[in-house]
Formats: sequence, C-alpha cells, structure tokens
Amino acid sequence: MKLTNEQRRKRRKQRIRKKIFGTAERPRMVVFRSNRHIYTQLVDDQNGRTIVSASTLSMAKAGESVKLDKDAAVKVGKDVAEKAKANSISQVVFDRNGYKYHGRVKALADSAREAGLEF
Repeated sequence: MKLTNEQRRKRRKQRIRKKIFGTAERPRMVVFRSNRHIYTQLVDDQNGRTIVSASTLSMAKAGESVKLDKDAAVKVGKDVAEKAKANSISQVVFDRNGYKYHGRVKALADSAREAGLEF
C-alpha cells in the first residue's frame, strides 16, 4: 500500500509528538501549513488549552492584505511572538508538525526568534 503525502506527514508528526510536550511556562508552538494560509498556536499540553494563536487568516480578517508566501509567514511569527510576550511567555518548544524545516515554516520560526521567543 502506497502512502499519500498527508499520511507520511502524520507519521512524522507522531514520531515528533512522542518527544515534545508543552507546559504553561514553556508551551508548544505548533505550525500548520495549508495551501491558502499558515497558522500557529501556543498550546499548554498539561491543561489541554491554546494560550495564543495567530494566522494569515486572522490577519486577512483584520483587513491586512496577505499573500501566501514567506513574508506572510514572517508576519505571523512576529504576531505570535508579540502576543506571547503580552502573556509573559518567553520560551517555547517548537513543533513543526511533520513539515520540513524550510520555506514558510523556517521563516515563521526565524521571525518568532527575532521578535524575542526562545526555542
């Protein structure tokens, strides 16, 4: 049986999630990448809740014109870092969610680091 790209990503995701766990002090920063948007959220796995979220979709709803490219990922990374700092979060565990660490995922992570989050 041949696996689809999505099934392979989900297998990689399971391997990653065995090792990564977020707490209230150091939440897990999850990235989801779709064809139209890029999303990220800070998750407290102990309590099972999302602390902060940001996406190109929420930016588009706010009236900001957003294309789907690395520049948009950079904006989302900065936005989530600012929201995290407002909630007094400075350290996170990065969860690439099975995606390769390049392109939009890398741009988002780098911009969040530049904005002050520590991975």
